[in-house]
Order: sequence, then structure tokens, then C-alpha cells
Amino acid sequence: MITRELKSSIDNLWEDFWVGGITNPLTVIEQITYLMYSRMLDSLELKDEKRKQLTKIDFKPRFAPEQQEFRFSQYSNLGADEMMEVVRDGVFQHFRTLGSSDSLLGNFMKDARLEIVKPSLLTKAVEMIKNLPLDRGDTKGDLYEYLLSKLTTAGINGQFRTPRHIIRAIVEMMEPNPARNETVCDPACGTGGFLVTSYEYLLEKYSSLESIHSELGVNEHGELEEQKIFTGDLLTAYRVHVDQNMFHGYDFDTTMLRIAAMNLIMHGVEQPDIHYQDTMSQSFSDNFPQASKNAFNLILANPPFTGSLDEEDIDPYLLATVKTKKTELLFLARILQMLKVGGRSATIVPQGVLFGSSKAHQSLRKTLVEDNQLEAIINLPSGVFKPYAGVATAILIFTKGGQTDNVWFYDLQNDGYSLDDKRNPIKNNDLPHLIASWKHYRQTQSLPTDNFIGNRFSALLREQYPNGIDISNDYRDRKKSPFIVKKADIISEKYDFSINRYKEVVHEAQFLEDPKIIFLRLKKLEKDILADLEALEKLL
Repeated sequence: MITRELKSSIDNLWEDFWVGGITNPLTVIEQITYLMYSRMLDSLELKDEKRKQLTKIDFKPRFAPEQQEFRFSQYSNLGADEMMEVVRDGVFQHFRTLGSSDSLLGNFMKDARLEIVKPSLLTKAVEMIKNLPLDRGDTKGDLYEYLLSKLTTAGINGQFRTPRHIIRAIVEMMEPNPARNETVCDPACGTGGFLVTSYEYLLEKYSSLESIHSELGVNEHGELEEQKIFTGDLLTAYRVHVDQNMFHGYDFDTTMLRIAAMNLIMHGVEQPDIHYQDTMSQSFSDNFPQASKNAFNLILANPPFTGSLDEEDIDPYLLATVKTKKTELLFLARILQMLKVGGRSATIVPQGVLFGSSKAHQSLRKTLVEDNQLEAIINLPSGVFKPYAGVATAILIFTKGGQTDNVWFYDLQNDGYSLDDKRNPIKNNDLPHLIASWKHYRQTQSLPTDNFIGNRFSALLREQYPNGIDISNDYRDRKKSPFIVKKADIISEKYDFSINRYKEVVHEAQFLEDPKIIFLRLKKLEKDILADLEALEKLL
């Protein structure tokens, strides 16, 4: 749980980086990540040393005898100039040496570089890292999450960070399940938001009532409030699977991968499967043949949907599936390939995917309906990604294989924030209703679902619907949101997925006064004004 003091400490350091000439928020987070990693390496080494003293069992040291000065506990007590020399010339060289190891973060340290050039700034950064409570899993995850929130406030492109409340709603709807040995993947993972939020969902769901406790912390708006801490004590039976096999991510930006890997580790996943790879490239199938086809139970993604790719580097399988260079269509084709039969996906796409008229658009939509089970289409407000992008988006939920009978539509009007560039919190929030309606709909279809709705959305439900939530029984009334559309109707519209094609809008009749009555009222008003003017004139 992040306290106001910790939040203030990070804010002050962020300002110090800015004053020190490092104004790219991604670089700031990367440099802090390096220092956190350095402290974690030293902590692991210390634990192994103590275990060796007690058990006499040897271990492979991370620091050779001549490298002891590169340990965080050693250089963090040096003076500014000496610390700068040791960190720049020794610690980061040590990182690059570790890059040849099999460790997850070690693989991403091959090109590690110290961007801090002022000894005073390095001293402040090291001092802050030294005082962070990294021994507490709940706190260190929140700390890293707060660091990542700076990407939004500092103006990094929205593709790096999908709004966390949108991710959480998607995860709640898709219900990752370790009890079924499910594997979760994001083929364009960025900072690992979908994977981390899936793990947080599991912690909350698999915490016994007696293990949940509350602490005073700072919420996302900077306000003090009582917040619940979830231990995930009921995850013990699935711990090995969760730590080693459940979470998988790919990206072609090494900075993103470093941050994603650290994000998952800081939240408590010991060995997430994170790899440097462009999943659109033909090298994906060569480098990761098992992951590229029939591999995952659940894929959650907000793939980049701007620009196009070099056709020569696109996997021929994808081009055979959908002839295009548009990334949003290629990612959908790749996700279908990566899913196991029966595997499900929730993918954010630009709304152009829903109604685009090109052959590639139409072919992909037909494939989703005819060869798979298209389950739901959720319209998101066009301001969800503001101020960085005003593009209208939607969430596609589908299952690989099976058949489409009905498609569930939901028109989300509000996500709890204003839809202008400021994105200030507001009371109107349709997300709790979306989640509850989706779970109810799946129950009416006799589909597997879990009534569990996370603590945050449960509280919002109680607040907004104190008398109980209004859920449609059969979802056939297209004047409401949500509603269902039969497959035949979608086919008749040439596989157009636009919600406006199917939603029935009720136009309220407006009754206007007779113009003659309005005219008489105006004449009377004119007389009253003249009378008042005459009375005023007599007073002069």
C-alpha cells in the first residue's frame, strides 16, 4: 500500500530527474528500474549467503569476489562522485555481463545504460530506492504501479498504457482461472498491464476472508482512504503454475520489456514468461513455434492500431489469413492462431474494424462469425484514450472454434471519467453494470462463469445501485444496453459489427406551443417593459 510519504518521495525524485535534464518519463522509469533491480540482486545474494551459513548448501553467486563493490548495499553508502564512478563503470557493466544469463531480467540488461550524468541526482535516486519497502509484496507492486501512472500524466503515447480501469473491467469479464491451468498471453504487452491486472485479480479472488486486512493508503486521486490488502493465500495450490507457466508476454521494445518484467516481478510473479519478439514477424513462428500456434487459453490485448507494417517481414500465414498491412487486422489474425481451440480473447480494436469496407476487414469479420464464436462487442466512449488519442474503440470478445448464434452488444457511455482531455473522475460509470450484465448473460446461456466481482467494482455497484442492479432478462430489447443480435441479422448486414446498425433509438416526441400563444406572451411582455419604463421616467 503506497502511503502519502512514499508518493511524495517519488514525486520529488521525478522532479529531480526533470531538473537534471531527463524529461522522458519512460527513461526515468527505466533508470529507476535499473536501480531497483540492483537492490533486488543484492537482496537475493544476501538471502542465499544466509541460507548457505545455516544449511551449508552452496549456490551460484551473482557477484564474484572482485565485484562486491557493485552490490547495492556497498555503493549506496559512497559519496556522490565515487558512487557515480562505481555505478557507471562497474554496476552497469555487471548488468551487461548478467545479460548472458538465463534469468528473465538478465536477458533484458544486455544494453543497459546509465542515463544519469549528475552525481547529485544519482545519489538522490539511490537514497530513495534504499528507503523503499521492497520487502513487502503489496507495497512494491503499488509503488511500481504509481511509477507507471506517470507515463499517462507525463504525456506518453496511449499505446504504452491502456487505462487501468478498462483493463480491470476486461479481466473481470474474462475471469483468468489458475485452477484450470489456464495460460494468459498479451502479444503486444507493453508495460504488462493486462498480465499484472490478471494477477491482481487472482490475488483478490483467492484470498480467504481472514487473510484480508485494511490499511490507510493513497488512492489514484491522491486522497487518503482505507484500502484492502489481499494476500492470495488460497493461491498456494496453484503457485508454481502462476509463477512459472501462467503469464506470457511479447513486445519488440526492450525498454517496455524491462518495465513489464519488473512490473510483474514487483507484483509477486516470480518467473513471468516475457520475450523480445515482434509477433507480427515471420520470425515469431521460428523463434517460438509452440507459442505461435494453439498455445494459450486466454489472450488479452490492446495491440497498436496506427500505421502499417513492412509486408516483407509479415508472417506469410497472417497474409494468407487476411491480406493487409494494417496492424489491427493482423493482430486479430495472429491472436486467432495463438489461441487453443476453445481459448478466448478480449481485444481492444479501433471501431473501424467493426465496419471497414475493405476486403480484409470484411473477410476477418466473416471469419470471426462463421469459423469461431463471436461472443460480444462492447463500444467504448471515444474519449477513453484522451488526451493522446480521440479514436473510437471497441472490445471484441471471441472464442476460437465453436459457432456464433447470438452476439452480445453493449454501448458503454461512461467509464467513470470525463471524456475530455482532462479525464477528471465523475460519478457516472457504466463499467460495474457492464460486468454484472455480462456475467448474468453468460449464466442465462448456461456458460461457465464466476459470480465474483472484484472489490472495487462491487463497491461501485452498491454505491450506484443501492436497490439492486437492473438487468434485462432476455437481452432482446434493442432499446436497452446490453442487447443481443442473432447471427442471421449480422449476416444480412454483410457482417457489419457497428452497434448503430442494430440498436433501436427511441425518439421522444416533443410538444411545442402554438406560435400564436407564444406571440401573445411576447406582446404582453413588451407591454410590461413599456409600463416599467414609464414608471421609471416619472421618477426622474
